Amino acid sequence: MIELSNISMSYNLEYGHLQVLSGVDLEIAKGETVAIIGPSGSGKTTLLVLLAGLEQPVEGSIRLDGRTLGELDENALADIRRDSVGIVFQSFHLVQSLTALGNVALPLEIAGQPNATDAARKMLARAGLSGREDHYPSQLSGGEQQRVAIARALVHSPGLLLADEPTGNLDLRTGETIIELLFGLNADTGSTLVLVTHDDAVANRCQRVLRLHQGKLIEEQANAVSA
Repeated sequence: MIELSNISMSYNLEYGHLQVLSGVDLEIAKGETVAIIGPSGSGKTTLLVLLAGLEQPVEGSIRLDGRTLGELDENALADIRRDSVGIVFQSFHLVQSLTALGNVALPLEIAGQPNATDAARKMLARAGLSGREDHYPSQLSGGEQQRVAIARALVHSPGLLLADEPTGNLDLRTGETIIELLFGLNADTGSTLVLVTHDDAVANRCQRVLRLHQGKLIEEQANAVSA
């Protein structure tokens, strides 16, 4: 599903050059669950951004399901994200003028899929938001908004799920609901799950745990029991 070859990423900032990733090689098979851990600022979110094709590395290549992302234009990359990738970042990016139901149905409507509203309603229910379908983001708590964003990322049953601290802003009970949702979709559809987390219990549910250290990716452990 994922092949990273000699990936390096850096940024030129006002105060100097920042090297975030250096010579990262990684292969993730279809259906695997992989956790990425490491201290804040180690490049974990940057790695997810690269996997989503939202930025291009300074060096190296990324292949996603057999396609080299660096060879694709913005329209093709957007099509991949729409059809095959679910992205759960810490920022919600909800459309304020749409209800919870409208936000979750939006990617299906853009893709021209039938029964978008029904599918969105079912996903909101799985995320524990039954009865909140007609509420706008401003009428929802932060945790509820995050669950809407997660439901939107999962509604099209993507082949690849990328999650950046998906439970970071949630209470324990809601966080457990979201983790069950992510791993449940992985089990139900055979999707690939790559998540960044500081939660050891979440990381240990993954088949592999990788640590970012000084810009390099190190295999921390391979768990014998799959999620």
